[in-house]
Amino acid sequence: MRASSLWVHVPLLCLASLVSTDAADLRTGAAAFGDWQTDAPGVRRHIRASDLPAPKTGTDDETPDFRSNVKVVDPVPGALPKVPDGFVVQEFASGLRQPRTMRIAPNGDIFLSESGAGRVLVVRATAGAGAPAKPEVFAENLDRPYGIVFQPPAAPQYVYVAAANQVVRFPYRDGDIRARAPAEVVVGNIPTKRHWTRDLAVSRDGSRLFVAIGSGSNLAGDMPGWPADKIRQHERTHGRGATWGEEENRAVVRVFDPEGKRISNYATGLRNCSGLAMQPRTDTLWCVVNERDHLGEDVPPDYMTRVQSGGFYGWPWYYIGAHEDPRLKGKRTDLKKQVIAPDVLIQAHSAALSLAFYDRDAFPSEYRGDAFVALHGSWNRPKRTGYKVIRVRFKDGQPTGEYEDFLTGFVLDGESVWGRPAGVAVTHDGALLVSDDANGTVFRVTRTAPR
Repeated sequence: MRASSLWVHVPLLCLASLVSTDAADLRTGAAAFGDWQTDAPGVRRHIRASDLPAPKTGTDDETPDFRSNVKVVDPVPGALPKVPDGFVVQEFASGLRQPRTMRIAPNGDIFLSESGAGRVLVVRATAGAGAPAKPEVFAENLDRPYGIVFQPPAAPQYVYVAAANQVVRFPYRDGDIRARAPAEVVVGNIPTKRHWTRDLAVSRDGSRLFVAIGSGSNLAGDMPGWPADKIRQHERTHGRGATWGEEENRAVVRVFDPEGKRISNYATGLRNCSGLAMQPRTDTLWCVVNERDHLGEDVPPDYMTRVQSGGFYGWPWYYIGAHEDPRLKGKRTDLKKQVIAPDVLIQAHSAALSLAFYDRDAFPSEYRGDAFVALHGSWNRPKRTGYKVIRVRFKDGQPTGEYEDFLTGFVLDGESVWGRPAGVAVTHDGALLVSDDANGTVFRVTRTAPR
């Protein structure tokens, strides 16, 4: 189906897909590692830095120790992901070209980055609750659009969109389904080599916006050697541990004002922060990060972490705190004690792409305050990981370090999958939306009605 003829489906068109799993199944230590065959809704993991195996050494950075691009196949008619007992999943939309980030407007409308088509779509808030609705094209002719935010958040005057090469904004009023004017460039000339997913976040008052810009390489192999005094001078303007050369202003989260007149690095050493989110009712910024390759199947983990102003998270010299990358041994010992360890470790190579906090009441009360993270799936380990949505546990606003499988079932065998989660969003009625960029589908997860 062509994206231009996309339809959103009502709930009764798809049946529930339920799985029951022992909620006490918490895996720690070596048991926390595994592959898709150990995944199921309700399975919990808690990976600690002390659990990490020693890294492999001697691997040429740009020669993969294992490469196996997954084969994406068409789903069996009626196939649905697996969700926990008491939930139902349905196909919400189909016929999209690489749907990724989704964000909910203050009025409940759903904005979706259709990265493969270079468009941003809008689905009315009422879609899925009544008659089928046809998404509208809000903006097009963008280079791989990804991040979306509304500014100011409560009563937006603009929609900001982060494309691979720039951040633009469009005038917006409540209920708009088409951009009122052409794109205005706010942040331009973003390099596009390698990692291109640019997510956005905005402070509660709308005065600060944040954009994530991933690295241009796995390990900054082309970064020229600089003397210590030149590095110190560079860090005074670019931040602690900031990279240079072709990696200048990469592997960072940047902060800028609404007009883009002032922009600087907010945090550094984040190899590829593909998802940003503000924790509800706070200005605490979180991101999910894809870590480096070629150090082993289980090291280093991907992660979810708070992003601190001026914080340095290790890349390329260190990972998960003060773990030194053996390929850069002794290069920056001055940074070892300055690396911030991330909050939640996620199994290595899972490819975390997006996150959304659950701040509604439709799910059981214990879900409120937790976060959902979409794991796109591995390509560089013999036994695949990811290809699912996880629930990251919080208590009193703080992460416990645990995460739990929530939506699984996309992997058919060691070679084939029928979907790859890319985006997550929580609608105003409390449903969870999950985009699958492999088969161009969006799923909707709701709580079943009590009997």
